[in-house]
Amino acid sequence: MQHIRNFCVIAHIDHGKSTLSDRLLEYTNAVSDRDMQDQKLDDMDLERERGITIKSHAIQLYYKASDDQDYTFNLIDTPGHVDFSYEVSRSIAACEGALLLVDATQGIQAQTISNLYLAIEHDLEIIPVLNKIDMDSAMVDEVADQIIDLIGCGREEILMASGKTGEGVPEILEAIVDRIPAPKGDVNAPLQALIFDSVFNPFRGVIVYFKIVNGKLRKGDQVRFVNTGKEYEADEIGVLQLSQIPVKELTAGNVGYIITGIKVSKEIKVGDTITHVERPCSQAIKGFEDVKPMVFAGIFPIENDDFEDLRDSLEKLQLNDASLIFEPESSAALGFGFRCGFLGMLHLEIIQERLSREFDQEVITTIPNVSYRAYLKKTPDETIIINTPNELPDPTLVDRIEEPYIEAQIITKPEYIGTIMKLCMDKRGVLTKQHYLTQERVELTFELPLAEIVFDFYDRLKSISRGYASFDYAPTEYRASDLVKLDIKLNGDPVDALSALVHREKAAAFGRQICKKLKELLPRQQFMIAIQAAIGAKIVARETLSALRKDVTAKCYGGDITRKRKLLEKQKKGKKKMRQIGNVDVPQKAFLEVLKLTD
Repeated sequence: MQHIRNFCVIAHIDHGKSTLSDRLLEYTNAVSDRDMQDQKLDDMDLERERGITIKSHAIQLYYKASDDQDYTFNLIDTPGHVDFSYEVSRSIAACEGALLLVDATQGIQAQTISNLYLAIEHDLEIIPVLNKIDMDSAMVDEVADQIIDLIGCGREEILMASGKTGEGVPEILEAIVDRIPAPKGDVNAPLQALIFDSVFNPFRGVIVYFKIVNGKLRKGDQVRFVNTGKEYEADEIGVLQLSQIPVKELTAGNVGYIITGIKVSKEIKVGDTITHVERPCSQAIKGFEDVKPMVFAGIFPIENDDFEDLRDSLEKLQLNDASLIFEPESSAALGFGFRCGFLGMLHLEIIQERLSREFDQEVITTIPNVSYRAYLKKTPDETIIINTPNELPDPTLVDRIEEPYIEAQIITKPEYIGTIMKLCMDKRGVLTKQHYLTQERVELTFELPLAEIVFDFYDRLKSISRGYASFDYAPTEYRASDLVKLDIKLNGDPVDALSALVHREKAAAFGRQICKKLKELLPRQQFMIAIQAAIGAKIVARETLSALRKDVTAKCYGGDITRKRKLLEKQKKGKKKMRQIGNVDVPQKAFLEVLKLTD
């Protein structure tokens, strides 16, 4: 155990975590030159295309230190985007140390601070690394001062490196040996192993990734999953290198995988404890917190027959992404589907993309919204949780509705303060703190309703600050708010999939936007279609999609005007009758396009 080091790489998005991990793989000869490629640990096509890490990746490396001892490193490369912070918390739970990576060209950003606090809460040893020092725009001294202010270390403790050229990587490897403590644990105690990830293999079943805290695990042992109470035989155990390498035994402090032939994904819970059946541990390991979804949306199959396939796909995805939460629901417009909870809009987009690529499931997603609380006049102490607009009780019975608020932390350059303040205030935000980190960097703290940042806030923040502003948030509390349910009606019939809960001030503008968009997207019918946005019985916006008309007067040339009028009246009656019995089908493209609405 003295020669094991478990650590993760944490940083803001695009600060070079995956590139530095590539260099660590090269220096420890974990991968041959022939097999080396950029972002080696990012094994999803989606990660490579977007240049972001979505999943944390564990890998075992072997390193001969300057004291001639052989060390085993268990490295976990983590995502940097705020929507995948749950992945980071899981990785941190399995480590004793962290490399805190800061981009020398951009300095400390919001997610850097957020991930740092997460690591400090778990008592991890922090090694600050200044990355991209080879770039012309690197501000080495300035950013080093920021790191010193943030974590209170000495300048000599900050390591200078470049993930691109490999400069400083040997010093990082030596610092990992010297500074990060070896895992603590008792090899002779009853087995206690923490599950920090899992993945579904169609041939082997569920493969579980774990870190052994106490005890040892051998191939063939009878093991129990404490939370679910299920018992299995360890068919195969091993360590995670670029491929899975089977071993006979793993002892305390090690990170590895176990295959038990589990085929049902519900039997595995990330954060659970594995122990022996014969000699169980007295208590489960205190795992990490349950995930709190921020954004809710309905996911429906295009064909209702695909409902069960979609359920299987979501269960397999949940194994690999424990922050996805779903439950069945039905919609009058879309049939049977699932109500899903996500950590943010990027998370929603990635799940949709993964369902399409990995499971061949094309889906329709409803308008994303957040979770509200309603209190009735009769029972003011009783809370009703509202995840969809259709769950809202009759407005006459409701005493008040509360919406979730967040504390948003934005770090930017001083010249963008004005435009960022305007954006946040348009989103009903309140500035609570303004703090200059340096002359060139200012930290703004806002209180904002979560519903306002769901759609396009992050994209607009990036565009008005030319990519310089960084954003991080944490949920705070629920506050009473003047919210109304906005219904979209086609010829008087509400389309439940397009309903939304919005603030009264913004309801009319939002309704107008959706009506205009639907007018562009809906195919014209033989009859006129009224597209309306309504709050209760009050219509706040309307667009009319005119009918496809046949020129019935074409055969009348000359003669009395009454002949033309007679034909037009006959057509009018036919259109009226058709309108009464005609149905308006909303095509899938229209649903998807309406969801892309921006302010």
